Amino acid sequence: MEHKQLLETILQMARGMDASDVHISERGPVIFRVNGRLEEAGVQIEEPKELIFSMMNDQQKQCFDSLRDADFVYQDAQANRYRVNVYKEGMLFSAAIRVINNRIRSMDELQLPQVFKDLCELKNGLVLVTGPTGSGKSTTLAAMVDYINQTRNVHILTIEDPVEYVYTSKNSLIHQREIGQDVKNFDIAIRSALREDPDVILVGEMRDWETIQAVMTLAETGHLVFSTLHTTGAVRTIDRIIDSFPAEKQEQIRIQLSGVLRAVISQHLVPLQLGGRTAAYEIMVMTNAIRNLVREKKNHMIYSNIQMGTTTGMQTMESHLQRLVTSGAITAETAKEYMIEE
Repeated sequence: MEHKQLLETILQMARGMDASDVHISERGPVIFRVNGRLEEAGVQIEEPKELIFSMMNDQQKQCFDSLRDADFVYQDAQANRYRVNVYKEGMLFSAAIRVINNRIRSMDELQLPQVFKDLCELKNGLVLVTGPTGSGKSTTLAAMVDYINQTRNVHILTIEDPVEYVYTSKNSLIHQREIGQDVKNFDIAIRSALREDPDVILVGEMRDWETIQAVMTLAETGHLVFSTLHTTGAVRTIDRIIDSFPAEKQEQIRIQLSGVLRAVISQHLVPLQLGGRTAAYEIMVMTNAIRNLVREKKNHMIYSNIQMGTTTGMQTMESHLQRLVTSGAITAETAKEYMIEE
């Protein structure tokens, strides 16, 4: 079977099994991730390297030759989209392929709490969605951005590496810029964002302290900014942001962060007893009390404020997991596994 045809077959199998990821490697069999678990796909590939390279255009191949790593979006014959990372390990070629849903699920469909909609009404500030890889951050953010797209008359600008969900302008105007294709890097994209008249900005990921500082500046200058971090829990997220800066900058950043941060949503995808997964959330909304704690280096006291902040839409991961246990959706053992230790 020709490489492209075999690749299409594998990707359609993955979608049919509702897999979130596909792993293709010279080292072993094709692996699907289904509901968080790894399963052999039962597909034989004689030339995995050639199959992997069949996904890449000349520019992506040149990038891989230069960096030994490439990130891009692949579109199959049915116009389905996939986020791909091609890498080498032990001189062998591998690809991790994230399956992207074509349809953006709504906030109501995802059963997101009302506070998520409230955050979408903000005029400025920084809203972070955090969690480990594969925890559904992109799905949550896409639902929030599309809610703004439907309900507000604003200019939405996304800066992504690569672009995952593709939006259609509705009540809002949307422009999506892809790193490497539309603009050279995050730094240039964020700097030029200020000249592109946005009201709402999505920065796909805050990867280093320079990007974090630029994102906070965007939020300070009157924009509503959404971004992600690979952290678990609001307290750890705040610590991670501050600790990522050189020591001489941390005091300034602590004060700046206390002023621009509006909320931290931390999430996990948790296995259900009857199969499938559901999202569990910790939600911290930036109140004056929490803002003062951040400014005064009392981050360890934030968790108790989240526990007491239910009237403002806050909840701990522990409380959400406990509700899922009480309803019979998940087991107590699963809840313990996904608890955030503050």
